[in-house]
Order: sequence, then structure tokens, then C-alpha cells
Amino acid sequence: MADNTVAPLTPEIVALSEYVARAIDAPLPDAIARRTRQHLLDTLAAIVSGTRLAAGRLGARYAAEIGGIGEALAIGCGRLVPAAQAALANGLAGHADETDDSHLRGRFHPGCAIVPAALAVAERQDANGDELLRAIALGYDVGVRINLALGFSRPDMIRHSTHSIGTAFGAAAAAASLLRLAPQQVRHVISYTAQQASGIPFWQRDPYHVEKAFDFGGMPARNGVSAAIMVAMGFGGVEDPFGGRHNLFASIGEAPRPELVAQDLGARWEIADASIKKWCVGSPIQAVLDAVTAILGSRPTRPDEIAEIAITMPDDRIHIVDDRAMPDVCVQHLAAIALLDGTVTFAAAHDHGRMAAPDVRALRARMRLVPSPELTAAIPARQAIVEIRTRGGETLRHHASRVRGTPDNPMEQAEIEAKARDLVDPILGPAGGAALVAMVAGLDAAIPARVLRGPLAAAAL
Repeated sequence: MADNTVAPLTPEIVALSEYVARAIDAPLPDAIARRTRQHLLDTLAAIVSGTRLAAGRLGARYAAEIGGIGEALAIGCGRLVPAAQAALANGLAGHADETDDSHLRGRFHPGCAIVPAALAVAERQDANGDELLRAIALGYDVGVRINLALGFSRPDMIRHSTHSIGTAFGAAAAAASLLRLAPQQVRHVISYTAQQASGIPFWQRDPYHVEKAFDFGGMPARNGVSAAIMVAMGFGGVEDPFGGRHNLFASIGEAPRPELVAQDLGARWEIADASIKKWCVGSPIQAVLDAVTAILGSRPTRPDEIAEIAITMPDDRIHIVDDRAMPDVCVQHLAAIALLDGTVTFAAAHDHGRMAAPDVRALRARMRLVPSPELTAAIPARQAIVEIRTRGGETLRHHASRVRGTPDNPMEQAEIEAKARDLVDPILGPAGGAALVAMVAGLDAAIPARVLRGPLAAAAL
């Protein structure tokens, strides 16, 4: 029998829904607006480069074949499709590999779902640049807080995937704000998103980075946009998915703290605590490559000099990158590439054939991974130590404690733009890449978000 008891709304759902409803008209602090433009550019670059990878190609094909009313650009196919379909396709491309941003404390990749969702609805609603930026920043705020409030255990013991859950609520919040939904409607959007919230950590077994792209980017972007548009069209829902006998926290939380959902909204901006990757590889490998290149910079070392390589990493995430079949998430492979090439380019990180190269295999045979509980507990997080013992008995060591691109060691604007140009210029052309960088930098209230379609349409396959 249905439980139709009317109970008072929880303070958490009231505070969150009211904040989301008014966020679209609340100006961002200048520093946060600047940071949001950086993450928008970085994510668009990830989407453009991802259109040439398996998940991006499949997403573009799916969007083109399903078709429908033209609301937003599916970048990989160059067509206007329904907003939810564009969000799906662009989300798949955004996490087609490991180029996109991350949020360590939130334990997810926010940009690959929140940016496609916000961009699709901004195009649908003909929103301006400021509104797009506000929606993106809001999505990061909501996604992080939902994940924290659910109180999940450490990554190697978790039962649900934060990578799918936080992004879904972030995408839904961004979409709801752009649709200018009232607080009650926002609560219904959150309810529909809670019903769709899913994520099982077996994405770690995906050898193709296609289902993983769906789990991290495509699915939550599509689900968040769908929930918001459904409610905007008149769908009603449960008023408080955070309260009552059956609720979000009781269903999938582990050690839930619902009070974190609305804590410091408008005062603590989570996009300021997100990371932009220097290296287009899995997040746990960033510090390893920082350490290897630091060693090479101080003491150039020929591969034939190396007797042994020890790589020490946090023990709660070492399993994610240990001896993986995909080159961009295999720490041994990427460390070998860095030692051979002196760096790791986007092309090298995606060269599957090179995983069998004799020089790479020879270096990998001399490596050992060392799981460290001390590095798991270390602050800042995601540290790594690389030690190289030479055949002459010398030991070269570097402890990368502040990963480049993290809030503790942020990349400069010029570095972010250079990374973006490196990813998009081969596809959009130098003029198209320059236009995209300039358009994102100039987004404001006088510029419609749809202007981004111009350079991005050139990425169509």
C-alpha cells in the first residue's frame, strides 16, 4: 500500500532546492567565473579530442541515428539533436579517455557530465554566457556535496560509484537552474535524479573505456537533463527524496551525513577545488609522471642505465592503474613511455600498439609497484614516489607531493590554453582552436552560449 503520509520537508531539501532555483541570477565572484571558464575550456577540449576515440565516435553515431528535434549540438556528429541526446553524446566524448578534470574530495570527474548537460540546456534555452557559467559552477557545488553527504567508504571498498552519482545530481542542478525551475520543481528534479542514480564500480573492468565513459559522463549528463526537462514539461514527483522512510541516503548511503548537502552553499565554491590534468592519463598516475619527469629533468637517464624502478602510490587507488590493458590508465606503461620519450603526449598515451614494444616491455619488467597506506593518508592527496636505481648503484628519487593542476599546484591560464590547443588544433585547425579559446575567455552576459557551436561544429566526423 502506498505511503501517502505528508511529512514536513527536511531542511536539507528546502535549502538545496531554494539555492538551485535562484543560482541562475546570482553573479559569480570574479575568481570563480575565471575558474569556471578554465574548466569549461578544458572539458570542451576533452570532448573535441574524445570525438576521435571509441566512446566519442559511438556517442556521435547514436545521436545522429536517433535524431529528433534540433535543440543542441552533438559535437562529434555536427548535428542539432534533442538536448538530452546531445548531453549523452558529448558526455561520452568528454570521458572517452582520461583527459577531463577531476575533483579529489568529491571523488568524481565533474566536467565530463556537468558541462555537456549545462551546455545542452543553455543552447536549448538560448541562455547567455554568464548563465552557462553559473550553471556549471552550481553543478560542481551540488555534485560534490551529494557525494560527501552519502558518506561513501574508501575507493577500493566502495559499493556504489561516486563517479556516476555526483555527476548526475550536478548535471540535474545545472539543467534545472537554466530552465529557471521553482524550488518545488527543483525538488521534483532531485527526486527523478535520485531514482536514476546508479553506479556500480565494475567500470574498473571495462577494457574499452566505453562503458566507463557512459558511467562517468554520458549517463549522468543525459539523466540529469532528462529529469529537468521532464519536470519543466509538467512531470510531478516526490516532494522530498531526502526524507521519509525510504530516501536517497537510506537507500545508497553508507555513513550518510545529509547536513552536508547544503553546507556553505554560496560561500564554498567546489569548482575552485577541482583539478585540471596536466597529463591526459588517469588521475592516480599524474603524480607518477610528475616524479619521473622531475628526475629526468635533474639527471637525464638512459633506459639501458636503469636496473630497477620502484613506484610508491596510495594503497586505496593503486589497483585502478596497476597493469591495465588501456595505455592511458596503466601506470607501468606510462612510466616507461615517460622514461623513453622524456614526456607523455596525448598520442603516446593512446597508442595501444606501443604497449607491446620491446623497449617498453623491457622497462616494465624492471618496475615494481609499492602500495602505501601513508600516502593514502597524506595531505595533499594523490602523492607518489618514484625511485630509479641505476646499474652503477646510484639511486634517483623524487617525491611528487603537489600534483601539477591540483588546487595545491594549479596550472596557469597559459598552460590550460596550451593543453586545450594541443588537443583541439589537430581536429578544429589552428584557427578553430584559437577561436574556441577566445570565445570561452570572452563568455559573458552579452554573448549567447550558442556561439560555441561555431568552432565546435568543425569537430564533426
